[in-house]
Amino acid sequence: MKKDKVLSMINPLFFNGVAHRGLHTETITENSPSAFKNALEHNISLELDVHLSKDNELFVCHDASLKRTTGKEGIIEDLTSKEIKEQYQLLNGERIPTLKEVLSLINEKVGMVIEIKPDPKKKNYRQIAEKVEEELRNIKDTRNFILISFYPQPLLYLKHLNIVRCLLVGKDNPSTYVLRNFFEGVDLDIELLKEKKYQKSISKRLTMSWTIDDQEKAKLALAVSDILTFQFLPLNIVKKGA
Repeated sequence: MKKDKVLSMINPLFFNGVAHRGLHTETITENSPSAFKNALEHNISLELDVHLSKDNELFVCHDASLKRTTGKEGIIEDLTSKEIKEQYQLLNGERIPTLKEVLSLINEKVGMVIEIKPDPKKKNYRQIAEKVEEELRNIKDTRNFILISFYPQPLLYLKHLNIVRCLLVGKDNPSTYVLRNFFEGVDLDIELLKEKKYQKSISKRLTMSWTIDDQEKAKLALAVSDILTFQFLPLNIVKKGA
């Protein structure tokens, strides 16, 4: 698909930057309801991560382990929804949200980038893809969403949704870049964008970059990518044309 067609498939608000794990701060825990409300209040698109619980519910958390963001041991894929909701709290005291809850909270008022995180040990690629599809069944406008993953399998399963899909490529998995033509775009580690090999392809496809957390990275990302995912930066320096 030609790049201009792909660009027409997404909400222009994405080009003003995407808040990584919500607009979190030192006191607002990442991927928390407050982080998403903060993004909504600042009219900025957000990124979040989803894992599939033992009883097939999508929970929003960057890690499969809950230890870092709750202080308590536990793996999302090994816990039920009831256990996660009743036995765990984020560091700021909030409950771990489900994707369904965040979708209701945001209500498509800003763009949302959903990172799909299957469990490679369980190989639940199709199950998590099917659950994402189920949760997105009633959305009003597909332009308000971008799906990303380091794993091509769930993105391939979701091709029929007509939602832009970007393959995540980092320094630890650069070999998957060869699969880029199966998707509408790529989402590259900012360190990779320093290499000409990756810069050359940007004119041909939608290119996102992550994670931008200082002004030097922001300057590079604005110069060589279409959409940047950021954290801990003033909003004015991550907007195209600002």
